[in-house]
Amino acid sequence: MRINYLAVAVAALAYWALGALWYSPLLFARPFIALMRWTPEELVAVQSAGAGKEIALALLSSLVVAYVLAHFVKYVGAESAGMGLKVGFWLWLGFVVTTNSATFLFEGRPFGLYLINVGYNLVGLLGMGAMLAVWKKREARGLAYQS
Repeated sequence: MRINYLAVAVAALAYWALGALWYSPLLFARPFIALMRWTPEELVAVQSAGAGKEIALALLSSLVVAYVLAHFVKYVGAESAGMGLKVGFWLWLGFVVTTNSATFLFEGRPFGLYLINVGYNLVGLLGMGAMLAVWKKREARGLAYQS
């Protein structure tokens, strides 16, 4: 089974960039901060500490997710955006929704925080699944048109 590493890298970067947008003031930063129940002092401490290590680990995690998702896309033979969306959705439902539910159930986290986090994963996995399913290597496309 051949994996297109360029597609994996681009999908990972897109997922990572989505995370930056998702948790930014443009989308969910305010409700996220409110649901985390950070005091103004805690927020200042979080912001002043910097997030270099966390950002790097988030990128590494995005690469792992994209790589594993690429295997599932190949395994099921998804070659259309719709099939890639289905793969992303079922993996999200089976692994993200279920495993993250323990966070709000047993750690006392607010349900809204759970929805923000699993929502990010849903949009990301759908996008990556579609991208990985339709992205073909240049030589693979060329071979399809040769006689």
